Amino acid sequence: MARGTLTDTYVAAIQHDLAELPADATRVGVVRRPTSWFHAAVDENLPELGPPEPLLESMRDAEEDMKIQGLCEEGAHNAAWEQVGFGEAYRDHLESDDSARAAIETLSERLAAGESLALVCYENTEKKRCHRTILREYLEG
Repeated sequence: MARGTLTDTYVAAIQHDLAELPADATRVGVVRRPTSWFHAAVDENLPELGPPEPLLESMRDAEEDMKIQGLCEEGAHNAAWEQVGFGEAYRDHLESDDSARAAIETLSERLAAGESLALVCYENTEKKRCHRTILREYLEG
């Protein structure tokens, strides 16, 4: 059986019909705290693959500091990402958290069985860095 495809997008792209996803792709949310409108745009959500709360909080705090210093929203987000070492901390979470590792194993098995998956979160990665990109690379590795 052929391996399923793995893509990713952000929720607003789905809501506004801007996402180019395979027709058969299961939309898998990967956010820690989904809203009701987020749930309406995805087929399922795996909160254990969202960034851990302490990392999200440090990111929010650093982003607010950057905005106070005069950076635009995207600039503040991306600068805060670097400042808090977000990418490395998120990769550590994927490797060390039992529930995250179990979810990755399940997604890997689903891909191997031929299911196509689309990872979904809030960030438009054309403008902002996002954990979803790291997760996709991790699953592709």
